[in-house]
Amino acid sequence: MINFADLGNDLYTGKKSIPVVRQRRTYYIVSLVLMAIAIAGLGINKLNLGLEFSGGSEFRVTSSSVPSDYEFKARDALGAAEDSTGVRVSKLGAGTVRVQTERLDDAESANVRTQLAKTFSVKEDQVSATFIGPSWGDSVTKQALRALIIFLVLVAGVLAIYFRNWKMAAAALIALVHDLIITVGIYSFSKFEVSPATMIGFLTVLGYSIYDTVVVFDKVRENTNEAFANGRMSFAKAANLAVNQTLVRSINTTVIGVLPILAVLVVGVLFLGPGTLLDLALVLFIGILVGAYSSIFLATPLLVSLRSKDPAVVDLDKRSSRSEAKRAKEMAAAPVGAGASSTAAAASGASVDGVTSSGAPMATDEESATITGRQVHKYAQAGPRNQPKRAPKSRRK
Repeated sequence: MINFADLGNDLYTGKKSIPVVRQRRTYYIVSLVLMAIAIAGLGINKLNLGLEFSGGSEFRVTSSSVPSDYEFKARDALGAAEDSTGVRVSKLGAGTVRVQTERLDDAESANVRTQLAKTFSVKEDQVSATFIGPSWGDSVTKQALRALIIFLVLVAGVLAIYFRNWKMAAAALIALVHDLIITVGIYSFSKFEVSPATMIGFLTVLGYSIYDTVVVFDKVRENTNEAFANGRMSFAKAANLAVNQTLVRSINTTVIGVLPILAVLVVGVLFLGPGTLLDLALVLFIGILVGAYSSIFLATPLLVSLRSKDPAVVDLDKRSSRSEAKRAKEMAAAPVGAGASSTAAAASGASVDGVTSSGAPMATDEESATITGRQVHKYAQAGPRNQPKRAPKSRRK
């Protein structure tokens, strides 16, 4: 059984490492394939837009007991038993049947209400009718797209200011667009209805995804700044270490966020039926999983690729290579008796060339270095501080 506490500690210290950045081409291919499939799905199936976007008439029949063949009866009442084009029938909760049709005039709407009341054996006032015009649906669509564009622009500006690097903002935005395309593609293939609640869920998912990406990028900035200062680790290795150090946290956050949403989703499917709660839970469930993937396997590798040609990054890679070569030369010139210590170092995660399995330098005789290069003097106190001093022997009783 996997001990996540030990795994997280090993990933944080560099004892174990997942080569996310080194294998970034694989993740790029996976993401491109998924995005291509999603875009193809949008072109073939289109989105199943709800009544709020497409416009039309909606009827709701409230009954103490809804028959099991409610869908057939509703279509029969509308004269659509054979041709179901433009008619959608669903059950809301335990006692409400919702029927959505194309736009009907007043006379047709009154006739449908009468037929539904007769079919379900209820009074006519228990059948409500609502009409949504196409102009209102167009307005909702435009407002949703405007909100999405404003969100992306604000996110790009805030990230560029916060990290003082436009390439970090670009990598985060690409990851967001990746999440949006794949989530929308899943909706097109599954024919899930897109409602205003779904749009709210989309924006919530993007906010969750950018939050997770910012946490990872914070650690990337910390590690890379330290690498620039001491030249012991390349930009790619420092970034990969940051991903490993935040990996368990990202997984835990995703699981904690998905479990209650999954519970709401199950309750909505089994008991509540289509509605705002189910629409919101569905898009959150899909989007959080896709967002977690992009935060771990896409955003940081993209940042490394975007910055690979920067003069400072190229210089850092050269410095780290020279540093590794120097340490290897020093280890090769070490006395024969140092073999035992080299073996012990290798067992603890360091190789004989003076570099750990994750690319970090070994500690020398004069100092002890952590995986990120922080120096700790060899005489630094190893135990807890502020211990009471022992009295001289002359004062002991």
